[in-house]
Amino acid sequence: MFEIKVLDKKGREIESVKCGADSCEIGSSRDGIIRIRGWRVSPRHARFTRELSGIFIEYVSNGAGISVNDKLVDRHGPIIDDDTIVIGGYIIKVRVVDDILVTVNSELDTSHAHLSSDVLSADEQLAAKMQLTKEKTDLRTKYMEWAKYVHQELLRQMDLRRMHIDELTPQKVREQLSKIVNEIIMGITTQLPIEIVHAQLSKIVLDEAIGLGAIEVLLADPDVTEVMVNAYNDIYVEKAGKLTKSEVAFTSDAAVMSTIERIISPLGRRIDESSPMVDARLADGSRVNAIIPPLALRGPCITIRKFSDKKLTDRDLIKYVTLNESMVTFIRMCVEQKKNIIVSGGTGSGKTTLLNILSNYIPESERVITVEDAAELKLVQPHVVSLEARPPNMEGRGEVTIRDLVKNCLRMRPDRIVVGECRGGEALDMLQAMNTGHDGSLTTAHANTPRDMLRRMEVMVLMAGMDLPVSAIREQIASAVHIVIQQSRFGDGTRKITNISEITGMESGTVQLNEIFKFQQDGFDEDGRVRGDFVATGTVPHFYDELQARGIPVDMSIFKS
Repeated sequence: MFEIKVLDKKGREIESVKCGADSCEIGSSRDGIIRIRGWRVSPRHARFTRELSGIFIEYVSNGAGISVNDKLVDRHGPIIDDDTIVIGGYIIKVRVVDDILVTVNSELDTSHAHLSSDVLSADEQLAAKMQLTKEKTDLRTKYMEWAKYVHQELLRQMDLRRMHIDELTPQKVREQLSKIVNEIIMGITTQLPIEIVHAQLSKIVLDEAIGLGAIEVLLADPDVTEVMVNAYNDIYVEKAGKLTKSEVAFTSDAAVMSTIERIISPLGRRIDESSPMVDARLADGSRVNAIIPPLALRGPCITIRKFSDKKLTDRDLIKYVTLNESMVTFIRMCVEQKKNIIVSGGTGSGKTTLLNILSNYIPESERVITVEDAAELKLVQPHVVSLEARPPNMEGRGEVTIRDLVKNCLRMRPDRIVVGECRGGEALDMLQAMNTGHDGSLTTAHANTPRDMLRRMEVMVLMAGMDLPVSAIREQIASAVHIVIQQSRFGDGTRKITNISEITGMESGTVQLNEIFKFQQDGFDEDGRVRGDFVATGTVPHFYDELQARGIPVDMSIFKS
């Protein structure tokens, strides 16, 4: 609540009114909280607004304007007791009746005094910890509230200065906006709570204005593998395979929307009520999915699967106990000898990571074409062409699907085709490519077991709209796919290759699978982690006999059970 006083030229009080709302208007109209007359006073002349840092006055009409301390202004604030506001010959004085900030600071001082006791009982220590947790939450809330205010003021300043940031480099944009933010913060220094660090407040505002907002700090953390924004103030992260709630938060739903726009706009994608879902990627290749209202009831949601700055190799997988040395030797031989491979697994099981590692084994002399919905693969070969699908535009036209790209890449003289993920009719085109001289192709798909993978492949082929008999589809799969690598994510967060199988052909209408390697789980250790061993089943792949016949050296010892 704040009080507005109207004085005449001699300083005598004419009228005094208390405003309980966030904003009140003054002018010659009866609709205002105070009515003042005069030919220089407009019906809606000025608006008083209470914001986080104090009371502001804004000129909302066209006419004689308002004067503050003998200077014509369009907006002024926060108003202090010594400010002299003049409207049409009237002197206006404004003061805050209830200062919330003083109350909050007083409570914090009291709580700190309580926590500084030298001797505390067990109950008092518990109470002190709870109080400290509350203070941290309150401080976080204050940062968000003040950041929201500074962000709004930054947008207003940018509008007034008519800044064209599209014409500037990212570094210049950050420099200029940083200067404006610091000016805004310096202007409200006296209103800021003492515990608010100016540099931290400036970083929060700049991250939301030109970066990825609150999640900037999470993406910079090398231990974070996934970031999930459920709502602007409800963010979770994955660390070491475990989900935990993060303390960081956005200032509003609008801030989350701005972050989504900054991610997708460089990619030529869009998100709005008519198209409320989008898949995208960050500059480092991290996978991004966003969904907004009306589909997301709590507000805009973002899910980011981070890609490691360091490119993983098979040595890293051995270190993380994802597979063993014998399995590495086998899958390297499969890729080098141009065996068609499908990496199967559930969501978040590490299929794309494994696909990246498999691609490292492709000889540098070969031409590789990658096809993805959102480009994520990072191949090391010099001769790589990367293709990315495109969603429809606002008129519903211009869509280019994965299937269209797979068909097109067959005309691009590929030695290898790598499809980021098969999820629909493109499976048929992929099988045909594997069957028509494009050996050594790689792809991923969602399934829980190798056998489930074969069944799902049948369904995906049917999704192509071709009325093919199931027997014909199975024959296509049996002749096209050579190896299925099954990857799983366990409850403790670890990811392991649980099965490597070879497809050996058809028998009695069923595709035959031979298990080469598998992971045998043996309970859990004292820390709750999965315990087990990678073992060879003793089965030797059929194509190894062919390799030996061609004089290619192979290590048969890896198959000893």
